[in-house]
Amino acid sequence: MKRLLTLLLILIPLQGFSQWVRFPIEFWAATPREDTLSFYLVGDVLAHGRVVASASTHGYKDFFKHVEGNIQGADVAICNMEFPLAGKPYTGYPHFSGPESFAEYLTEVGFDVLLTANNHMLDKGPEGLSRTIRELESRDIPYTGTAASERTDTLLNPLILSVKGVRVALVNFTYGTNTGSKKPWPKVQRMSREALSPVMARARKKADIILVFPHWGVEYETRHNAQQESLARWLVEQGAHAIIGAHPHVVQDMQWIDGVPVYYSLGNALSNQNDFIARLEAALTLRYVLRLGEAPQLLPPRLDLLWCTKPGMVEDSYAAVPVTLPPTCWRDPADYQIMQDTLNSNDIIAIFAEDL
Repeated sequence: MKRLLTLLLILIPLQGFSQWVRFPIEFWAATPREDTLSFYLVGDVLAHGRVVASASTHGYKDFFKHVEGNIQGADVAICNMEFPLAGKPYTGYPHFSGPESFAEYLTEVGFDVLLTANNHMLDKGPEGLSRTIRELESRDIPYTGTAASERTDTLLNPLILSVKGVRVALVNFTYGTNTGSKKPWPKVQRMSREALSPVMARARKKADIILVFPHWGVEYETRHNAQQESLARWLVEQGAHAIIGAHPHVVQDMQWIDGVPVYYSLGNALSNQNDFIARLEAALTLRYVLRLGEAPQLLPPRLDLLWCTKPGMVEDSYAAVPVTLPPTCWRDPADYQIMQDTLNSNDIIAIFAEDL
């Protein structure tokens, strides 16, 4: 795409003329290179007790060490912080309260936005959520999916980013929470169409790209259900450009709906879960081509499979590693073989052969 530049009120001397000539000049500049806008997206980050204990001994550096380049190389990197910052005593499953240092690490490693609408966000009640919001805001950590008040709700749901001149809306919501609240505020964004209609309307009005992050589905089911698909189709009708789900703790199938990619679940990003199927996870890269005067165009998405290793398998602490990590990097060949056997299981092969 060429770019028209107009220079006004230019004074230049022209040979053969005895006076200065004043006029606007228009010319075509050299064609600029296409630019791209990239997103790196992972699933649930869980502050299980053993994960936090390991961090207190070894620090957090191992957690995303093997994908740090991908996180930092994206224009926007996003993960789901599936725990409140409700203060001490820090607790794991089933009622989470993670340390503030965990959230700080996520931003230090390169995540730009934390998703906070999930079923664990009210584990410590509305007071725990209020504290979570205060702790994030005091550290200037961008988040979406929750809000402290009606005023901030319209600013955070959706969260509007401006990146490379493109306005991006992030819409995050959950099917529900494990613990309820009788107070209207603070609020966790819910999954009902009634609640989401004004959010999607604001997104359409303000953004060029709308990315939707549902917390939905049935835990440990590798296939999406009818409720997920019905809502996905409605979200596409409401203007979603991509839908990236979480909550089932396993990687689910994907499908295209009217040209919109729907990844029903990326699985866990970091956890202490023991089921092998729950240690397989996915990282999604979305790239949009930016051309002057045109709407952003989605390039073919890229899905990278990761594996959540436990302390002593690859690193001293927990670590999300690519499944392509050479076997020589593993301290025990048996752990590497477990990952390979999981990848070669019929369920996993069927999902990726059909849909991904």
